[in-house]
Amino acid sequence: MRKMAVIYIGILILFGIVLAGCGSASSSKAEIVQGKVNVVTSFYPLYDFARHIGGEYVNVINLVPAGVEPHDWSPKSRDLKNMTKAQLFVYQGAGFEGWVQDFLGSVSADSSLKVVEASKGAELIKTSENKEQFDPHAWLSPLNAVKMANNIKNALVEADPAHKAVFEQNYNNYAAKLMNLDERYKKELSQTSKKAIAVSHQAFAYLCRDYGLTQLSIMGLSPDSEPTAQDLKKMNEFIKENEIKYIFFEELVSDKLAKTLAKDAKVETMVLNPLEGLTEEQIKAGDDYISIMDKNLINLLKALQ
Repeated sequence: MRKMAVIYIGILILFGIVLAGCGSASSSKAEIVQGKVNVVTSFYPLYDFARHIGGEYVNVINLVPAGVEPHDWSPKSRDLKNMTKAQLFVYQGAGFEGWVQDFLGSVSADSSLKVVEASKGAELIKTSENKEQFDPHAWLSPLNAVKMANNIKNALVEADPAHKAVFEQNYNNYAAKLMNLDERYKKELSQTSKKAIAVSHQAFAYLCRDYGLTQLSIMGLSPDSEPTAQDLKKMNEFIKENEIKYIFFEELVSDKLAKTLAKDAKVETMVLNPLEGLTEEQIKAGDDYISIMDKNLINLLKALQ
């Protein structure tokens, strides 16, 4: 037990070093375009939904740059300027963007900016029995993604009614793809013998709820929340009890803690992307919400076999 305690203390020290090395990055350099509906989105999934639905009539600006984890990101002066000039501002809600309320409070009463809370109407998971606190990662349920995309579509129709038919058709086409994604997940994951996953970031409650899985995370709802020695011990026990072969980590946060814990538990690591943002390489490869979710499914099936 003493040896195990030393290992856990070492992991916690490593975790502190990882956090100390995390810096901020510059914000989006996209510009407002005249003659189109300008939509500013708070992070990647909302950007992807908006561009699929808006098509050629919409200019979508994603605030968080490629390769940057959005939980603790906050807008710079350039971003605030774009937001006040746009017709639509779309944010996740459910407590995901800590800076939004301050921004909305600074918007003048006579502003024409329409604000859309994308997660409104989605089936949210409570994180506390006593307070109205919710897990914000609702987009990782394709069925919730359909509802979120519908909220964006309705806002686009209101902002540009002349292209209502186009927005409606684009939404219907995209919603069908999301429903097909949901069917793939249901079919494939219903056939796995194992149902438990170990993750670095507690982002997958919606995915687990929809497809009958259980997650245990090293960190909490924010990927940089610090685990205790007891958390790490609990994870090690969870891995052994459920015969887990992989600890999932994400690409936008350092994998050092996950790999250290995996080495201690004698298992491997693999990516499970919470889709909070894409890397430059993924953007260049043409990846999007659906393609990354399909890659997640492949990795889940590998881990649960």
